[in-house]
Amino acid sequence: MSDPNPQSARATPEEWDALWIDARLATLRSGEGPPYGAIEDGALAVRGEHIAWVGERSALPAAAPDDQRVHSAGGRWMTPGLVDCHTHLIYAGDRAREFEMRLQGASYEDIARQGGGILSTVKATRAVKQAALVDAARARLQALMSEGVTTLEIKSGYGLDLDTELRMLRAARRLGDIEPVTVVTTFLGAHALPPEYQGRADDYIDFVCEEVMPAAAEAKLVDAVDAFCESIGFSPAQIERIFQAARGLNLPIKLHAEQLSDLGGAGLAARRGALSADHLEYVSEASVKAMKTSGTVAVLLPGAFYFLRQTRVPPVELFRRHRVPMAIATDSNPGSSPVCSLLLMINMACTLFRLTPEEALAGVTRNAAKALGLERSVGTLEIGKRADFVLWDVDHPAELAYRFGFNPCHAVVRGGKQLNRGA
Repeated sequence: MSDPNPQSARATPEEWDALWIDARLATLRSGEGPPYGAIEDGALAVRGEHIAWVGERSALPAAAPDDQRVHSAGGRWMTPGLVDCHTHLIYAGDRAREFEMRLQGASYEDIARQGGGILSTVKATRAVKQAALVDAARARLQALMSEGVTTLEIKSGYGLDLDTELRMLRAARRLGDIEPVTVVTTFLGAHALPPEYQGRADDYIDFVCEEVMPAAAEAKLVDAVDAFCESIGFSPAQIERIFQAARGLNLPIKLHAEQLSDLGGAGLAARRGALSADHLEYVSEASVKAMKTSGTVAVLLPGAFYFLRQTRVPPVELFRRHRVPMAIATDSNPGSSPVCSLLLMINMACTLFRLTPEEALAGVTRNAAKALGLERSVGTLEIGKRADFVLWDVDHPAELAYRFGFNPCHAVVRGGKQLNRGA
């Protein structure tokens, strides 16, 4: 992932490649200031792929680019490009039948213990080639991009063997090559126990740590490492081994934690300096305090909460009290969150978890970037950051949380290049 370009900050107006005016900016910068970091009559300049100037239009330097490089935002709101920091976008098959079973009373744990759940997707994913994985995921990715997503994470974890895990990671890298989006890959080999290792969980952890993870790192296919700490997943002791192996490969870590019970996974992840702990419906205050100390982001996943009809919400007040940044993501996956709309997740974060619209928007921009370790590059409209931003046909940024089933995205700019235009 690219860091900010210091040359952009020193660029003079004559060196700007493009300038957007007549924009209402929601910069999402943190700290004191107006809500959303708003600038009502703003302008933003780009040099190369980075933001070269941003601020009040009245403060623009006297010398500006020629008219051919000046674009009017038409009074629209401009936000940073959206960041979906937790997805399982690459897989084969579907689990619609399991959805029916849950409606008939079966729990997520019941289905998993009967060989369904993750393992049914593993079976389907192992059976297809990389090109088929790319084609299937591409449609899901394009749905996310149409709503302003310019950066996203994609996890492996539906292979649970060497060949398929690497195939999934290659497919994720391929998506980043063929679509104008930044893809961050995460190795999730410790997602579930595969059939060939039933009753031998520690042996499987050996396999993941000693063979699969090093192979993925050597092939430069992985940007971070994740695991599933849960009663139907892996124990804290086994997760600790995953973290140690990741540390040995200089890979950052994150963790699925406290979705169904409190095993202390979020605290463990925080003590090991994790980028994020995700789900967190059952997280304790002690773990939240550890997350604050380490700077670990709380990634909330309202799609899974809704789809599984969970009743225990993440402790948002604890995160606020201890100033733990909250990110929002789709958790797009076939079993517990088959959703491809980050805008819908913004709404659900407000309606189900009681975030404010400003908190929710920060959760898919500034805090989501931090959850991926990309806070120096994306997530806010600031000089030196990548020129990823979205123009919206809305009257106020809160409207992005207010509506659902409606896409007000007018245009997306990634790396300074406009990808699409409104009418």
